[in-house]
Amino acid sequence: MEKFIAVIGSGSWGKNLVRIFFELGVLKSVCDVNKTNFDELKNKYPAHYTDSIEEIEKDEQIKAVAIATPSETHFEIAKKFLLLGKDVFVEKPLALKIEDAIELVKISEEKNLILMVDHVLHYHPAVVKLKNLINRGEIGEIKYIYSNRLNFGRFRKEENTLWSFAPHDVSLILSITGEMPEKISSFGESYLFDGNLTGLNSKIPCDVTLTHLEFKNKIRAHIFVSWLHPFKEQKLVIIGTKKMAVFDDTEKENKLTLYPHKVEWLGDFPVAKKADAEFINIPNDEPLKNACIHFIECVKKRKRPLTDGYEALRVLKVLDFASKSLKNNGLPFKMNEKFYAYETAIIDEPCEIG
Repeated sequence: MEKFIAVIGSGSWGKNLVRIFFELGVLKSVCDVNKTNFDELKNKYPAHYTDSIEEIEKDEQIKAVAIATPSETHFEIAKKFLLLGKDVFVEKPLALKIEDAIELVKISEEKNLILMVDHVLHYHPAVVKLKNLINRGEIGEIKYIYSNRLNFGRFRKEENTLWSFAPHDVSLILSITGEMPEKISSFGESYLFDGNLTGLNSKIPCDVTLTHLEFKNKIRAHIFVSWLHPFKEQKLVIIGTKKMAVFDDTEKENKLTLYPHKVEWLGDFPVAKKADAEFINIPNDEPLKNACIHFIECVKKRKRPLTDGYEALRVLKVLDFASKSLKNNGLPFKMNEKFYAYETAIIDEPCEIG
């Protein structure tokens, strides 16, 4: 198989990309300014290792790059390689500024290049199954969604916990509801950092945030994220009119469970009737590997990724509104009806309604 992908950044997440692209037979080069990362990788995954990004730029055999560097560098590196005519796979977030993300999308569209963001949960077999169940009507009409993404660490100064933890959950909720929220409010507090942060979310260094989304079809959702939590929790709960669904990514087995509970009415009084849980069998696929396979297919067949630049822009817009709400002590912000033109990536300003 042709080796045509370079991985830029081989740290805690980048090394997974190195492993997977090597296993898929497409890894040509690995670039990292920290060459000590190479020590554990070189023998396991033979490829060309370099600390010079210029080498990657000049290598005409490299058709695509996967970027797993610190988030504040995503825009600069992605733009560099898009302008060189190479397809780009980038870890979330696509950028820390909306205008930078728009620029990347415009470049990829103008040059007919693949731009894919690793909102990896879309490629999780449990999420794929969950979406199929929703589309088949198994859950019924969705009423409420909540997502918890909690852990102790990893602390970052370049982005707060909202921007570090919540993009995956925002991405999933937008996909499940099929629309953008009408109103967004977010509350948070900083307990570790009092200094400024870089990027769009500067001066709001929150360690804990709770974000509330209200949709036109009366669906409500909230996202609770924290890196000051005693144990790890990654759980998505969907309340439907027929069943309730729980996706718990910390479970080794039974990651997806349905609860066909019912509400019966005795006159005008509701009574809860619990039913046995239904454990859904799912393949034991690695989500990141599925995402990498999808990227390779998109590069070879020139097809638009599931999590393309526009999908990333929708997520960033929600994070932007949530950041504005955080900065204004939880003041709700309402999206203008014509706030977003997806094809041209034109974005209007939000309207506060608190």
